[in-house]
Amino acid sequence: MIIGHIDKNEKKIKFQLDLNCTKCGKKVPGGLQASENYYGSELFKIEIDNFKKNYLCGICRDKKRTKNKKSSL
Repeated sequence: MIIGHIDKNEKKIKFQLDLNCTKCGKKVPGGLQASENYYGSELFKIEIDNFKKNYLCGICRDKKRTKNKKSSL
């Protein structure tokens, strides 16, 4: 997954995060990419913190999505 904006010719930095689903606690792969300029900036740190606080694994995300579709019908 890409965090932030990466321009066409800009170098990418690949990094790993220790991620757990915020709902069920399941450990999930945390391979991410960011631009060289964005990596380590204040906005980057804020975005990563919010990402960790709101991350759902695929199973929990699908349950939430199907629940929202049923309630809107």
